[in-house]
Amino acid sequence: MNNIKCPHCGTVFTINETEYSQLLAQVRSSEFDKEIHERLEKEKALLEEKSKNDLQVQASAKDKEIADLTTQLEQLKQSLELDNQRQLAKKDQEILELKSSLENFQSNKDLELTKALTEKDKEVAELKNQLERLSLENKTSLVEAVASVEKERDDVKSKLALQEKEAELSLASVKRDYEAQLKAANEQVEFYKNFKAQQSTKAIGESLEVYAETEFNKVRAYAFPNATFGKDNEVSSRGSKGDFIYRETDENGIEILSIMFEMKNEADETKTRHKNKDFYKELDRDRREKNCEYAVLVTMLEADNDYFNTGIVDVSHEYEKMYVVRPQLFIQLIGILRNAALNSLKYKQELALVREQNIDITHFEDDLETFKNAFAKNYNSASNNFKKAIDEIDKSIRRMEEVKRFLTTSENQLRLANNKLDDVSVKKLTRKNPTMRAKFEALKD
Repeated sequence: MNNIKCPHCGTVFTINETEYSQLLAQVRSSEFDKEIHERLEKEKALLEEKSKNDLQVQASAKDKEIADLTTQLEQLKQSLELDNQRQLAKKDQEILELKSSLENFQSNKDLELTKALTEKDKEVAELKNQLERLSLENKTSLVEAVASVEKERDDVKSKLALQEKEAELSLASVKRDYEAQLKAANEQVEFYKNFKAQQSTKAIGESLEVYAETEFNKVRAYAFPNATFGKDNEVSSRGSKGDFIYRETDENGIEILSIMFEMKNEADETKTRHKNKDFYKELDRDRREKNCEYAVLVTMLEADNDYFNTGIVDVSHEYEKMYVVRPQLFIQLIGILRNAALNSLKYKQELALVREQNIDITHFEDDLETFKNAFAKNYNSASNNFKKAIDEIDKSIRRMEEVKRFLTTSENQLRLANNKLDDVSVKKLTRKNPTMRAKFEALKD
């Protein structure tokens, strides 16, 4: 068995020895070669001829297509040239029309411009004349104004010099007054030092109270006209009392402000020195027992302590609504607390109004309960009387129904009587009564 592979398709064939020898003989034959060659030449010539024919057909088709396109192109060119010529002619006509309009417009503008320039020249001439007149008038006014300003300047200079002189005199006067006041203050300090040195401890404390009361009375009439300021003479259950109580109310009796005051002082040579905080607790108790809103300690203790020398000291962090002041700030603190209280007065009045309304509501509820009880009593009485009246009405209805029944019976009887009356006639009446019939007949005759 032999295998043969096709050189064109690559297929492998299997043949026996005999077939292989025959095939080999054919291949090797010169005639076979010649036949193959001739056949190939014919095939080649046919293919060339067919290719030439196809090329000629395609070339003729392409030539015809080119000729058609060339013709269309020429026609398109001619059409475009005609359109361009028409468009150009139209544009030239428009250009000529625009040029004509522009020339007309330009000539009109030149005329208007000439006319406007003439009017403007006339206005300029008039304005120049007015400007010259105003210039003359302004020169006169300017001379007068300069003269007035110079006069005012001279007056101001003289006044300024006079004011400087007065200021110098005033400064000298103030300086003298200050020196005199400083001297008086120093003398007063010395006096108080000597005064304190000569006083007992009780007298020193009383002198501070007198000072406070005097200072308050100086401003009472115009600063606190509706306030009371007096000594606390009521001893508490603990045997304690404050020095002064300040109270102020409005026209409705609502409390605006209340302050418990404690005055503390001591002599310079006192060996046992007290501190301000030693009196906080007792002062707070007095405030609460006397129903005061604020507590104020007016003190001269700890004279070298800057904490108490800086002004009004708020110690509310230790005791509620408590302040510590030096005597010179006593009135100022009352004013500050009073202003704050006046700002909150509106809310206090509203609170009092709410309380009164609550009281009114309580009274209203009591009155309403009384009214409900009285109304219930009256309602029960009216209800009982109403039931009695209904019973009486029911009885009356039954009696009226009985009367109605009697009246209905009477009506029936009257109806029967009326029917009988309708049946009555002369014939019926005289039918069995010859005498009456004879008389009626006689009357007819």
